[in-house]
Amino acid sequence: MHVVVPFSATGPKTRLAPVLTPDERRQFAQAMLDDVLDALTTAGVEPEVLATAHIDLDRDVSITVDDRPLDPAVNDVLSNTDGPVAIVMADLALATPAALARLLDADGDVVLAPGRGGGTNALVARHPDFRVDYHGASIRDHRAIAAEIGADVAEIDSSRLGTDIDAPEDLPEVLLHSEGRAADWLRAAGFELVVDDGRTTVARS
Repeated sequence: MHVVVPFSATGPKTRLAPVLTPDERRQFAQAMLDDVLDALTTAGVEPEVLATAHIDLDRDVSITVDDRPLDPAVNDVLSNTDGPVAIVMADLALATPAALARLLDADGDVVLAPGRGGGTNALVARHPDFRVDYHGASIRDHRAIAAEIGADVAEIDSSRLGTDIDAPEDLPEVLLHSEGRAADWLRAAGFELVVDDGRTTVARS
């Protein structure tokens, strides 16, 4: 199976701007990418990074640079690859090898891992006519696209794959549930968990 991890190398994670500088956002985004690549490698696959610009990674991994928006870049991969393709987002800092193996091994012409808020955090496309549309409530759109082409759909119910890290309120999830590079980066940057009136947030020292 061809496994692709799209990565925005230019100005990533803008919604984290209230708590991270542009350079910090780049570093944190790359730490999450490394976590996803670590999990995929442990799950037994060799992923390809589809980056919007050149990036330096301290690992042996295939990197393809495509500066187009996400939809045309991913759809080009889908239309030019024989056999199944998996698309796994780069900000799934909680992803584990077991959760990713469930996705990759699940039966179905199209396998979807919904994200919070209507997104699609990962998918497997085995139907040759399936294409992506990540704008808006993409999980709803991907179900509709699959139905239009007569593809059988399976969905993975996984908190590990359903949690993408986009905004400051997502950061506690990394410190609570991950021991990977993104969690290490946050701790090194001075972030720690704060529990107030039963609600867990983060503070930076």
